[in-house]
Amino acid sequence: MMSQYSMVIQWLEEDRLFLVTIPEFADLVMMPCTHGKTRAEAIHNGEEVIEMYLEAWQAEGESIPEPITLQAVSSKVLSNR
Repeated sequence: MMSQYSMVIQWLEEDRLFLVTIPEFADLVMMPCTHGKTRAEAIHNGEEVIEMYLEAWQAEGESIPEPITLQAVSSKVLSNR
């Protein structure tokens, strides 16, 4: 299941890993929340973490953070690039 939550993927040279931060969960969960040896693995692990927390918060009746969404960008803005 692809969620609408944001993920920030950052390379950590020291550990040679991609670290995953979920901005919407930053006040509730220690960040970074997962990692991967490849970018694809980090994204997969991030999706699993999002799903796990959403299920847990729903089961516990906790409030669930809203995904951060961007407003649609007009084609005029894109054509000026």
